[in-house]
Amino acid sequence: MFDVEKVREDFPILKRKIDGKPLVFLDSASTSQKPIQVINAIKEYYEMHNANPHRSLYKLCEEATELYENTRKKVAEFINAKHPEEIIFVRNTNEAMNLIAHSFALPKLHNPNEIILSVMEHHANIVPWQYVRDNNGASLKFIDIKKDGTLNLEQLNPNSNTKMVSLTNASNVLGTINPIKDIGKIAHENGSLFVVDGAQSVPHMPIDVQDIGCDFLAFSGHKMLAPMNIGVLYGRKELLEDMEPFMLGSDMIKEVTLEKATWNDVPWKFEAGTPNVEGAVGLSTAIDYLNDLGMDDVRKHEKEITAYALDKLSEIDGLKVYGPTAADMRGGVISFNLAGIHSHDLATILNDFGIAIRSGHHCCMPLMKRLGIPAAARASFYIYTTKYEIDALANALKRSKAVFSK
Repeated sequence: MFDVEKVREDFPILKRKIDGKPLVFLDSASTSQKPIQVINAIKEYYEMHNANPHRSLYKLCEEATELYENTRKKVAEFINAKHPEEIIFVRNTNEAMNLIAHSFALPKLHNPNEIILSVMEHHANIVPWQYVRDNNGASLKFIDIKKDGTLNLEQLNPNSNTKMVSLTNASNVLGTINPIKDIGKIAHENGSLFVVDGAQSVPHMPIDVQDIGCDFLAFSGHKMLAPMNIGVLYGRKELLEDMEPFMLGSDMIKEVTLEKATWNDVPWKFEAGTPNVEGAVGLSTAIDYLNDLGMDDVRKHEKEITAYALDKLSEIDGLKVYGPTAADMRGGVISFNLAGIHSHDLATILNDFGIAIRSGHHCCMPLMKRLGIPAAARASFYIYTTKYEIDALANALKRSKAVFSK
């Protein structure tokens, strides 16, 4: 088990104070903070290696290319992909889902084809498929949730028209960790493709795409210690080779005449324009950092913190937590409401205590409607979260309640 206090020493921002109070950052599901190792790696790249990769033979370009492509290999190893070519760099999970929708689903899925989703999905795993439905006539089916916030898998039931199942690995609202290996097996037995939104899982637990058996996996670097605007789409190589590119121009081209163009090989076929080398450098270092900690220990720490937080929050009268009550069934995300206080007001008050949480619908409007609430407050944890910070949250919530009860 890693030492959380030692980990915290690597994060400069955690030394900040908000209006004289120590920063308690509990919004890691939105974006993680960055260790000094990642910050320094980006700084070194710009000071020593900055160039546009793949385009020239001078030393800086060769170094930039090597840094960029070595990150691809490292990502493949991190999620146990068969080939580095199965790793496509995108900006974020949202762009990865759009790439699948435009390059795979739009050309191939039509009426009466069906795509199965769930009501707990982030908008990034709903809106692209609505676009496919509205433009191609493919239908959408949504799996409901049970009272405990887990999926009602009895509703999965793929049929001969079901061509794709696309689900989140871990809910960014409920924290629910879905049994994606079992779901993928059901999808494949039906001949359906299986797409996994890994935005809330890849940063927090060991993920093995070959063990899961998914056809596509999407995740974002900024939620796992890396910079913003670097994300990953994993896809089985044979699927990627059969897909048309999402964006056109520059590095994704092999040959151009005035009459036509031919596309580059996978993965570059899907990476038009100047790539985000800075982001790749940061992602590479972030993966090194997580590997040094050990993803099993990352998950263990998160379960312990989540269990502690669930226990502390249960002591507050009028506070309702959404999702599974057992820490081993959920990620480090706890969404809640405190009776009589709107989540936005609550987040504002907590900020006065130096505590950063998120409030709102969390890009999950259909789930909010299903829960019968307009919004929720959300505290989310990561490798640097301590029990002291959970205590600070619980105490601030109790004081907030006292203020509003006057």
